[in-house]
Amino acid sequence: GLDSSECDSFNLIDFSRVQEEIEALEAILMDDISISYNENGSPELVKSTIFPSTADDIDKQYVCVTLEVKLPEEYPDCEPVVQLRNPRGLDDTNLNHLYRAIKDKCNEFIGQPVIYELIELIRENLTESNLPTCHCAVCLYGFSDGDSFTKTQCFHYFHSYCLAMHLITTEKHFVEEQEKLPTWQKSTAGFQASCPVCREPINCDVQELKNALPPRELEKAQNFEVTKELQMLQAQMRKLFIYQKSRGGIIDVEAEENKLLLITESPDSSPGEVCDFSFIRGQFHVNSAQKFKKVRSSVVFN
Repeated sequence: GLDSSECDSFNLIDFSRVQEEIEALEAILMDDISISYNENGSPELVKSTIFPSTADDIDKQYVCVTLEVKLPEEYPDCEPVVQLRNPRGLDDTNLNHLYRAIKDKCNEFIGQPVIYELIELIRENLTESNLPTCHCAVCLYGFSDGDSFTKTQCFHYFHSYCLAMHLITTEKHFVEEQEKLPTWQKSTAGFQASCPVCREPINCDVQELKNALPPRELEKAQNFEVTKELQMLQAQMRKLFIYQKSRGGIIDVEAEENKLLLITESPDSSPGEVCDFSFIRGQFHVNSAQKFKKVRSSVVFN
């Protein structure tokens, strides 16, 4: 077997090989890569967010994924642990294909630096499939060739037409809600468009989006019809609703807001021993309150 000095020399060689690979990655990728080190100063995690090659045209990068490579102590003489995080515009089929390709590449490069090879492999795959394979979160249909679609700053994808309709409706509801509020509660910032998926603020030209044609699958979709199965389900839900309401399980918010609670003077109270409360639209109003013995109360609904 190897004595301790020989083991140390092999460990130094492995560390040197890994350190050379890390330095080369930092020189090539610069700010596009981050390295985490363990308490011994050895690199243990490499992260890089990878985009398709589009000649630095960011607006045409429709997919991306973050590569995480954990380096075991035996690396590069064993496979690293690879994870793909935060995929954008990629479905499970794409990811499974990538994982298989990554596995093959790691097996091929055992004993050699492989991280840069993995980055290039993923970049090539993203470039070949630089079209979102997810579904539009508004209409729930996919993206077909010829569809006009929009990528938000948070890397979520929508048909341009669908996003326009969503934002127009959202702004309409915002204005209606603002009109109901007292002046001091109204928003001074105005309407801010947000991503329908993650609610991050987004900037887009609604008028330009509205000019896009509806997605092809949406136009081909059949008109909605109430089937017998759906009618049966509605009848079951109606019975359940009535039962829950009879048991107090359904709260009528509007009725609760309009509830009036009146507490009047007790019949056996002496002068001055009066408590007069009213409960109007969710707030207590105290007209006069002094010491009192018993009160008679009544609840009145509008």
